[in-house]
Amino acid sequence: MSVVLMKRSTLGLLVVVASFASVSARGQVVPSATSHTFSLSAGGLGSVAQPDYADEGIAQTSPNRLYGAGAFVDLHFSRWVQVEGEGHWMRFNQYHPCPECQGIYEDAYLIGPRIPIVTFHRITPYGKFLVGLGSADFLMGGDAFVLDYGGGVDYRLTRRFTIRAVDFEYQQWRLNPVLSPYGGSVGISYKIF
Repeated sequence: MSVVLMKRSTLGLLVVVASFASVSARGQVVPSATSHTFSLSAGGLGSVAQPDYADEGIAQTSPNRLYGAGAFVDLHFSRWVQVEGEGHWMRFNQYHPCPECQGIYEDAYLIGPRIPIVTFHRITPYGKFLVGLGSADFLMGGDAFVLDYGGGVDYRLTRRFTIRAVDFEYQQWRLNPVLSPYGGSVGISYKIF
């Protein structure tokens, strides 16, 4: 009888130790469903774009591609709720329709949702839809409402640094006629917190 009681006592003790071990193991890692995932990242971009304006008030492909710099900020509230704000200043390699004419440039200031599709190892493809304002010399000091459809791929280099391997954008400048420039960017970002 004492052997059976000893086996039951040992089994009961093992169950109690195992239950305490599982509770303390859970305390070492924050579960992903309840963890706070808010983060803020900021970065810079190098961009190339094909403008959709070459002068004379009509939409036509410009003979020159524009090159420029950009900056972006990503706010991650959760896995699926993310906001991106970005600015592009496309000022290099401007097309000059006539020798005394000012060059054609395009700047854009945009914000909107960013949706990550899946994360595979360190690679995250995403889609985005941004809205904002565009300014250019041919707008005569005014601004245009801009819709921006895009996507790309981010590669997490380290815990803090992420490479924006490719970012493609197709824009609609809501003018008469509607302009549709498109372009791509590469860049790097730093996770602030």
